[in-house]
Amino acid sequence: MAMSALIRPPHFIALEHDTLKLLKYLAGTRNLELGKVIHARLIVSDQSSEYNTLETNALIDLYSKCAALGSARQVFDKMTKRDVVSWSSLMAGLFQNGFSFEVLKSFNSMVSENDEFCQPNEYIFTLVLSSCSTLRYIQLGRQCHGYVLKSGLIFYEYVKNALVRLYSMMPDVVGAMEVLVSVPGYNTCTYNLILNGLIEHNYLHEASDIVKKMLTEQIMWDKSTYITIFTLCARLQDPYLGQQVHNKLLKSDIEFDVYVSTAIINMYGKCKEIQSARKVFDMFKTRNVVSWTSIINAYSQHGSFEESLELFVDMQNDDIAPNESTYVVLVNACAGLPSIGYGCSLHGLINKTGFKSHTNVGNALIYMYSRTGDIKSSEKIFASMITRNIITWNTMICGYSHHGLGQKSLTLFQEMLELGQDPNHVTFTGVLTACGHLGLVEQGFYYLNTLMKQKGVDPTLEHYTCIIGVLSKAGRLNEALNFMKSTKVKWDTVAWRTLLNACHVHGNYTLGTQVGNFITNLDPEDEGTYTLLSNIYAKGENFSGVTKVRELMKKRKIKKEPGLSWVEIKNQTHVFVSGDDKHPEFVDILDKLKDLFRQIKAIGYVADTGNVLHDVDDEQKEDNIRFHSEKLAVAYGLLKTCEEVPIRIMKNLRICDDCHCVMKLISKVTKRVIVVRDVNNFHHFEDGKCSCGDYW
Repeated sequence: MAMSALIRPPHFIALEHDTLKLLKYLAGTRNLELGKVIHARLIVSDQSSEYNTLETNALIDLYSKCAALGSARQVFDKMTKRDVVSWSSLMAGLFQNGFSFEVLKSFNSMVSENDEFCQPNEYIFTLVLSSCSTLRYIQLGRQCHGYVLKSGLIFYEYVKNALVRLYSMMPDVVGAMEVLVSVPGYNTCTYNLILNGLIEHNYLHEASDIVKKMLTEQIMWDKSTYITIFTLCARLQDPYLGQQVHNKLLKSDIEFDVYVSTAIINMYGKCKEIQSARKVFDMFKTRNVVSWTSIINAYSQHGSFEESLELFVDMQNDDIAPNESTYVVLVNACAGLPSIGYGCSLHGLINKTGFKSHTNVGNALIYMYSRTGDIKSSEKIFASMITRNIITWNTMICGYSHHGLGQKSLTLFQEMLELGQDPNHVTFTGVLTACGHLGLVEQGFYYLNTLMKQKGVDPTLEHYTCIIGVLSKAGRLNEALNFMKSTKVKWDTVAWRTLLNACHVHGNYTLGTQVGNFITNLDPEDEGTYTLLSNIYAKGENFSGVTKVRELMKKRKIKKEPGLSWVEIKNQTHVFVSGDDKHPEFVDILDKLKDLFRQIKAIGYVADTGNVLHDVDDEQKEDNIRFHSEKLAVAYGLLKTCEEVPIRIMKNLRICDDCHCVMKLISKVTKRVIVVRDVNNFHHFEDGKCSCGDYW
């Protein structure tokens, strides 16, 4: 065997005497070194003259496919006679290597030459339209659309698909649909492109119409189609459509691989069909990190946070290493637990595995610590992050607001603006909430009416509801009511209940009664409104009103949710029910409560029995509020933790006035930090003060 056969592939030997075929082969195999050898031989043998356009085009194609764009350009520039293939070879290389703007510049030069041999063809326009999509140049794309319509090039498959992709990415739903409807002969790729574009830009109903059109026209679905439509079902949260698509898949000959199964798991998870998601997951023995993350996320979205963490243990036992998305899902699951211990353990694992510098993981950790009441840990993570995005800023700003730290929220917002980060609607929700905590009416209206407009953010119902909170904090209840009447927004129960709560806090029982009765008619199922209305009647000593509310609740079958509080002690969560004496250490808890009441009474505590719904004597009323669940929880926390450890309590209802006062005074006499997360806010009690002040 000759030595050359050992160093050169057999195909090379066979093609050695056909330069054009050889160059095409080398371009297909991306063999740049041998390509340079052939180029050198062409130069030496003087075969690269202007009359060898085919070989020169093949050289440009070779260099382009090997990402040697400088060499491709040099060969192109030396050509004295070019044709359309010369231009398309160069432009294809530019596009494939990410130089979309250079593609458009080359196209302009090509058109300017006005050479009859260089008229743009279907390949050129496919490249130009794809470059317009990448650069978001919609106007130039429309001009090209006009040209291909006149030239008839629009009937080429690649051109049609490039146009659909252009309009779908902009997004220009009308333009994309016009192309789809006006030009016949579309294939599966076309439909996949328009579906992806519509879903990406949240045109979900339009995407549903496309799916129906595909079914009517009996378009063949491929694997990408199924994955895309499962994504659509997930976004629509439509389990019925998802089940139909799943059944269609089972009847097809599409390979049921890990990517398809992951899309199905994700779809069922988003649709709250957790059992269906688990069945699909259990069917497959070959799983990767994406499928594991999807099933963990499905359980987390379903509120089964403990099960999510258990699945993570199974994933580790399966020797699958978690990725960034896995950690984000797990940290968010920990945010939903009453215990902070799991989150701290997971944080340690994140540091150990090297994911602490990932922005999305950092964002999730900020959120988790904020949700579990440890805002100082959120601050530390935020300060340590090298790269921040809009989610980072929003999570910290909203975290401060939810913890009643309005001034810190506004200070951070100002820092964000100074660094050039543009806010979005979530940012302004946090900022307006902060204004509500501080009672900054003028500043709140400035953000709503001026700054949001300057930043191109349209106010939503959530922002208008925040303004109700701002006016309520300042005690300007009539202004809040007038604002609701004058603003053309469809107000929901949350907005009206914000005003109702303000009436309760500020003692405006007349307006509170009117608003409460209005809400019970607007939303008869809202249990929180009945409770607030009862409290308003009770504070005004209108016990016939209390009875009326109770009878209405009974008639409408509205049951008052029992007060529950959770406190974590050494990674174990203890649950307390108001008035419950079944806890095994209840005697010790009772003794601790008696001691605490003795201490706080010595510094001025007087029981606030205004919310007690019974027309009984004062002593009985005091007994009724003494054993609220959060009081039992804080007593147990003080019994079982050392002095430097904050006591974190989670409550399922709004903390009552008396408990709020008691927590402040207990924090003063015990010199302990107490954090209570109720259904509305976080309350940080320290040295006799609350982060939310006397209004919350």
